[in-house]
Amino acid sequence: MAMHLLFDVLAWLTALLTRYWVGRRFGLQKPPLPSNLRRRYTLVLLLGAANGAVLVGSMNLWLQFPNAIGHSVLGAILGGIVTVELFKWRHKIRHSTGVVWALPLALGIAVGRIGCFLTGLPDYTYGIPTTMPWAVDFGDGIPRHPVQLYESLAMLIFAAYALWALTRRSPWFIAHGFYAFALFYACQRFVWEFLKPYAPLFGGLNLFHYLCLVLALYAGFMIRSNQHVRA
Repeated sequence: MAMHLLFDVLAWLTALLTRYWVGRRFGLQKPPLPSNLRRRYTLVLLLGAANGAVLVGSMNLWLQFPNAIGHSVLGAILGGIVTVELFKWRHKIRHSTGVVWALPLALGIAVGRIGCFLTGLPDYTYGIPTTMPWAVDFGDGIPRHPVQLYESLAMLIFAAYALWALTRRSPWFIAHGFYAFALFYACQRFVWEFLKPYAPLFGGLNLFHYLCLVLALYAGFMIRSNQHVRA
C-alpha cells in the first residue's frame, strides 16, 4: 500500500500545483468571493471532500467486507459539491466557483489511478476477468481489465479538452467548466463500473453506478440552468 500512498500524494500535488498554474496563467483566481469568505470556503470544500471520500469508499466496502474502511474519488467529489453548494446557498452566491478545479482534478485523478493500478489486488479497484489482449494479471493468475488505466486515460482526454478550452478562453467553459468535468467524470465512471467486481444493489447496478447518476443529473441541471452562457 506504500505505492498507493505515494501516488495519492503525487495526485494531490499535481492537482494543487495545476490549480495554482491555472489561476496564474488564465487569470482565474477562483473562488471569486469576498476575502472574508475565501478561507471558510476552502475549509468547507476540504472537509466535505474528505468526509465524502471516506463515507462513500467505506460504504462500498461494507457491502462485502463489514467494518472495512476505504476512500473514494467519487465520494470526495460529491462530498465537496454538497458542502460547497450549501455554503453558496447560505451566503447567496449564485455563480460557479469551481472552474479553476476542472483541469487540476482531471490530472490529479489520472495520476492517482496509476497508483491504484500499481497497487494491484489490495487496492480493490481492479477489473473483472477478460480475454482482451491488454488484460493484466495482478498476481492471482487471472487476466483482468485494467480499469484503473481506462479511467486515467479518460481523464487525460478531458484534461486535454479543458486546457484547449482555457487557452481559447471559452466563455462557456469558464462558466461551466466544473460542471463539464463532473458530467464527464460521472459518465466515464458509470461505464467502468460494469467492469468491476463490486456488489450490486438493485437492477445489477452497484453503489457507484447510482452515485454517478446523481452526479450526472446535478451537472446536467447546473449546465442547463445557466444555458444562456454561450461559447
